[in-house]
Amino acid sequence: MGGRIKAARDARDMSQSQLAEALGFKSPTAISLIENGERGVASSLLARIAHVLHKDINYLLGEESKTPDIKLALRADKDLSDDDKNAILRFIELAKKKPDAK
Repeated sequence: MGGRIKAARDARDMSQSQLAEALGFKSPTAISLIENGERGVASSLLARIAHVLHKDINYLLGEESKTPDIKLALRADKDLSDDDKNAILRFIELAKKKPDAK
């Protein structure tokens, strides 16, 4: 987890001192200890770190993010008609068939 926190901090061009200050620590030592795996992180602190670094907690925990299920998302949206939902699904299938689609 410490390595992911460091990578996220580096990606934001943030120093350990800046992260420490954003989290309310008086010195960057706590951040160094966390990043080196020498200090545990409470869930509430992890949530604050994720917020400051604009990362999902699951990323910091090392869990792979799952691609959202479009059909599940469409079923949950009560504002779309069935025709609208079907049109969106057809568009997605059409986009997948484009020659330059991955």
